[in-house]
Amino acid sequence: MMIEVLKSKLHCVRVTEANLNYMGSITIDEDLMDAANMIAGEKVQIVDNNNGERFETYIIKGERGSGCICLNGAAARKVQVGDTVIIISYALMDFEEAKTFKPTVVFPNDNHI
Repeated sequence: MMIEVLKSKLHCVRVTEANLNYMGSITIDEDLMDAANMIAGEKVQIVDNNNGERFETYIIKGERGSGCICLNGAAARKVQVGDTVIIISYALMDFEEAKTFKPTVVFPNDNHI
C-alpha cells in the first residue's frame, strides 16, 4: 500500500512579494529550497497563517540568498506581503517505509535559513 506523507516543510516564512501578473506558482529562495529538500517544479501546499487560505501550486527557483517567498498569478490574490505561510510538500511511499521516514522541517530565522 502507498500512502502520502509529509516530505518537507518550510515553517513560518514571510511572504516577500505577490505578483498577480505572472503565470502561477511560488518563487522560493534557492537556499531555502535546499534546506528543505525541495526542487523546482515540485508541487507544494501553501497554508497562510494570517487568513487561513490553503492552496496548491508548484515551485520556481528564486535567487539564492534573497529570502524571496513570492506568490505568483492567481495565488497572489490569496496572500498579502508580510503574511506568514507554511510551505509543505508530500511524498508517496510504501506504508512500511513511511513508518521510519524522517521529513525535513526547516524553521527559517531572520537570515532566511
